[in-house]
Amino acid sequence: MFNFFKKNNNAAPLGYRDLKTDMHSHLLPGIDDGAPTLEESLSLIRQLHALGYQKLVTTPHVYTEFYPNTSAIIQEKLALVRQACVDEGIDITIDAAAEYFMDDHFAQLLEKGDLLPLWDNLVLVEMSFMGAPPQLEQYLFRLQTKGFVPVLAHPERYGFMHHDLRQYERLKDLGCKFQLNLLSLTGYYEKNVVQTAEKLLQKGWIDFLGTDLHHQRHMDHLKAAEQSKAMRQAIKMVTGR
Repeated sequence: MFNFFKKNNNAAPLGYRDLKTDMHSHLLPGIDDGAPTLEESLSLIRQLHALGYQKLVTTPHVYTEFYPNTSAIIQEKLALVRQACVDEGIDITIDAAAEYFMDDHFAQLLEKGDLLPLWDNLVLVEMSFMGAPPQLEQYLFRLQTKGFVPVLAHPERYGFMHHDLRQYERLKDLGCKFQLNLLSLTGYYEKNVVQTAEKLLQKGWIDFLGTDLHHQRHMDHLKAAEQSKAMRQAIKMVTGR
């Protein structure tokens, strides 16, 4: 572990409650690889609330080849989950955006202005774990000319970038914000993901922390890791506390 993960005995323990908002998850039932049913959605939402989250911005995949979700589908499912939370007495704010796979379909949505931001003008985007799209810089540029700010989901998981941090620096120079998966600090993914997550935090390049919660196995790992030194230090660094 890097030195910035060393414990500060004078610091009050931090946890997910200090993040307040989770801005990356897959909690709308039956529309992507996240929660398959409303019952599982509610179970995961209850557990996030118990961890101290006050607001959730859930982000179903929009990837036409596998998850051809539209803004209308997402809003319909959001209304269903919101009403179920009210009916079940779960006192949490829940909104929905999307995690957009950057491809030709995304380019069409972008030109139409048919995007669901996280909040304000922040748009969550992702790309293949095998390689960046040839038009990556063009997508980022077009987002910004349309008044949006790109937020790249889990940059630490793109293995083709691990060997050269200059690729990350280039994206930051292009105005891209980074969202780190909390699970990337837990050893849930392979070792090189943990190492890259540490490097990006050390560089100060991480802007947001998100759960990227899909299912109960993710939740179990998040619960187990909350009070780890790595997790608490990452929360401290990103929140400035």
